[in-house]
Amino acid sequence: MKKRYLYIVGILLTMAIQPSFAQKYKFKTSGFSVLQKDQRGKWGNWSELDLVAISIHLDTDKNRFVVYLPLIQVYDIVAYQPSSENDTDLVYSFSCKDASSALCTLSIITRKKQDNRKQLYITSEDKIIVYNIVNAM
Repeated sequence: MKKRYLYIVGILLTMAIQPSFAQKYKFKTSGFSVLQKDQRGKWGNWSELDLVAISIHLDTDKNRFVVYLPLIQVYDIVAYQPSSENDTDLVYSFSCKDASSALCTLSIITRKKQDNRKQLYITSEDKIIVYNIVNAM
């Protein structure tokens, strides 16, 4: 009887702890820049940094990024890529689909030699958007 009780308690504890593994990360931006391909398919130049304060959420429970612009952008995560690290950067990348189901990659990069500055890159076939981000409370 005691083993059965411990078994049931163990299952209940496991069920209670399981949802806590899902993480929600909130970021605030301080600016963004855009790089686009021209008509010949060559990358142009980065735009001037626009100062903008918006919210970006990463919800690993719902497997998505949400960028809170006036027109909200949702990126569904289809695969979590392995993290990579070198002397200068720590990179977490995600294979995603945007609202039109176009494939893109979102990468959170920590610049280790720049006071651990964080950036979010949204890379699609013809455009790259970079946001300077900080953790939000």
